[in-house]
Amino acid sequence: MIRIKLSEQLGKHKMNQKTLSRLTNIRPATISKMYYEETKRIDISQLNSLCKAFNCKISELFEYIPDEKDSTDEQ
Repeated sequence: MIRIKLSEQLGKHKMNQKTLSRLTNIRPATISKMYYEETKRIDISQLNSLCKAFNCKISELFEYIPDEKDSTDEQ
């Protein structure tokens, strides 16, 4: 699973979703989906805008968490 750490970055930079939307030109609904980790895909241009707004690396926006093995996988 990929965890989106947008809420952490917003807190770190004392910024709200509306301000981030204005800075990045990403729709507020899209920012909200990222914030609540409900988004299914993110464009490269959006990643670029987020990294620019937060002055961070992509690795600071995302975290990989291995999925737990399903008991059916052991067969």
